[in-house]
Amino acid sequence: MEYTVQKLGSLAGVSTRTLRYYDEIGILKPARINSSGYRIYGQKEVDRLQQILFYRELGVSLESIKDIVTAPSFDGAAALREHREKLLEKKEQLELLIANVDKTIALTEGRMNMSNKEKFEGFKKKMIDDNEKKYGKEIREKYGNDTVNKSNAKLKNMTQEQYNEVTALEVQLKLTLAEAFKTVDPVGELAQKAADLHKQWLTNYWPEYSKEAHASLAQMYVDDERFTAYYDKEQPGTAEFLRDAIQIYTGLKK
Repeated sequence: MEYTVQKLGSLAGVSTRTLRYYDEIGILKPARINSSGYRIYGQKEVDRLQQILFYRELGVSLESIKDIVTAPSFDGAAALREHREKLLEKKEQLELLIANVDKTIALTEGRMNMSNKEKFEGFKKKMIDDNEKKYGKEIREKYGNDTVNKSNAKLKNMTQEQYNEVTALEVQLKLTLAEAFKTVDPVGELAQKAADLHKQWLTNYWPEYSKEAHASLAQMYVDDERFTAYYDKEQPGTAEFLRDAIQIYTGLKK
């Protein structure tokens, strides 16, 4: 069966403007252009659009999706299995949040008791899932599954008081780092205070601390554009400054 832009858009629940844009960027080309100049899509294109929408639902950028679905090695069946696993993870997260809301409603109505730990389980789970999606592959390759799993378990088991302390520590780190960056001196007192706060923040998540791992992570902040973008958002160059400060703090750079 073949579809025009309007029919495919209606079938998939996307706008014709979106389909035209997908054509323009080369992520979803029509099977052919008919004699009247209309884009015509076949089954192959329908299947690809389904894959694109799956990836979009999982928060993958269009640029990344294009690289994935246009690669010669792309395996549609394997991609669907991966989608299924990711959607099941998302379902688990939603069910946990729904259960959390239900418990909170029951608590406010006086029908049950709820510990402070229970109140925040869903949010901590979301933080872990978000970190896995953004950085999981690189972090696991660099530090190993066991280390990452222990770190995730440590976060899950935090009390709300501990979680609040870590959050406050992160705010203090950001403010100190911003002030230290203005000094342009990674050896200075403020920069070294920022490096120490960064260590304190890390030890709340890492099962164990080492200077080598700390310095290695700081280098990743510069090597990986996603980390760099996070630290450089307000002041470009902050990621490199923090890297230098940490390497000096750990004694791995003189």
